[in-house]
Amino acid sequence: MIRTFCRFAALASIATMAPAQQISSSSVRSPADLYGALFEAVQQGHVFADGKTFVDAVPKRSAEAIMADYVRTKPAGPALKAFVLANFVVPGENDRGSGDLRTHVRTLWPQLVRQPVEPIAGSSALPLPARYVVPGGRFREIYYWDSYFTMLGLKVDGQQPLVESMLEDFTSLIERYGHIPNGTRTYYLSRSQPPYYALMLDLSTNTDPVIVKRRLAALRVEHAFWMKGTACLTGKPACLRVVRMPDGSVLNRYYDDRDTPRDESYAEDVETAAKAAPRPAADTQRNLRAGAESGWDFSSRWLRDPKSLATVHTTDIVPVDLNSLLWAMERRIADGCRVADDTPCAAAFTTLAAKRKTAIDRYLWQATTARYADWDLSTRKPTASINAAMLHPLFVGLASQAQAKAVAATVRKSLVAEGGLRTTTLNTGQQWDEPNGWAPLQWVAIAGLERNGEPALAKDIAKRWLGTVGAAYAETGKMLEKYNIEQRTPGGGGEYPVQDGFGWTNGVTSAILDRYPDLAQKAK
Repeated sequence: MIRTFCRFAALASIATMAPAQQISSSSVRSPADLYGALFEAVQQGHVFADGKTFVDAVPKRSAEAIMADYVRTKPAGPALKAFVLANFVVPGENDRGSGDLRTHVRTLWPQLVRQPVEPIAGSSALPLPARYVVPGGRFREIYYWDSYFTMLGLKVDGQQPLVESMLEDFTSLIERYGHIPNGTRTYYLSRSQPPYYALMLDLSTNTDPVIVKRRLAALRVEHAFWMKGTACLTGKPACLRVVRMPDGSVLNRYYDDRDTPRDESYAEDVETAAKAAPRPAADTQRNLRAGAESGWDFSSRWLRDPKSLATVHTTDIVPVDLNSLLWAMERRIADGCRVADDTPCAAAFTTLAAKRKTAIDRYLWQATTARYADWDLSTRKPTASINAAMLHPLFVGLASQAQAKAVAATVRKSLVAEGGLRTTTLNTGQQWDEPNGWAPLQWVAIAGLERNGEPALAKDIAKRWLGTVGAAYAETGKMLEKYNIEQRTPGGGGEYPVQDGFGWTNGVTSAILDRYPDLAQKAK
């Protein structure tokens, strides 16, 4: 009992003490670093159907002892899988649910809650000081942008303590690592995800001045992470996550600090890089990783040839969603500094936000095609991709009334499908393309359109999406990660099977039903 108390006291100390020096992500060893030859044999041999399975496994003893036995015995084939199962605890799956959608979501929340993490030595988990909610399925840890949409549902379902608890975890991650990683695994530390922390803070009801001050400080640290490349831009079009536009203005891109195959998709990345030859493997792998940071892994948004993942060039793309979220972050930092009577900070971030909006309007707004578009640094022009990211400026309040009206017309014409909002208009086999629809993009569209004077279109998308979620739930008994919105069936494509659980689908479902109670009957 004393040992348990001390363990949780130690975890709690993470929440109250910011370390003297942030932990460098490059100093934390991922599964590829820890298990070397064993890791490569398992991933290249496809011992598990999903490349993420092994990297999430928890070792039963020290990495050194496991590797000593591996080197001594050199297991192969079935013996290799037996070796892994004997030395690691391998994750499992969820069960089928029952009841109407809203009731089922509410019963799922406790199943998806995890307690504070004190990692076992040799595992890939990162420590966390407070309870949190995982997406489900193969996603057994907290994820960055997923969690915002999960928290929307937690809030309307009376789970405010969990919202605050997850904010504690995210604040702690920024304090320790300088940013919020893609997910809480060592192999995710070299990248982040779409920066929703600023919007998560809007969901909080905690007004404690000490907590508010601490969160504002963390938000400024996160902004510094995204803008770190400004210092090395001289003479370059881009550095790290920062890009210089043709007129000298500064915007941002997705990136990753590593250029090796992803631990959780090692074999897949090696294969993709081989197909891209003679292009340097490191370049392909950096761009695959940057695609993972975007959350849209993968999509024709990032491909020169929509049919070939080997042509991925994410780091050339200046994305409208990322820059909209950073504008929202800068606005909230300015507001927070104003409340704190920090006039220089408020003025600086107000200026940064204004400059970013000017650059977005100049380069990402396309009046002739009535849409916001990503910008391609390599061609110095907007991309042709029509996709749901164009709704982010409406979602964060950046778009003018005229811009919002034009985007709504394009959405009606190109993105509204039978079962919800299309992700893109291209069917490529990648999971972030047609025919798949995703819960977070539905909510961004619904909230953004309603905010900008398009309530009928917003509710129509909500109705179509709930019909899809309801149809798949009736068939499978599960809430799924993604859906085929053309046929109202489980989604497909990508690097792994469709997952159930599922955090952001649960959250968005509850948020929609809270906003439109009359749609509940249609969602059964």
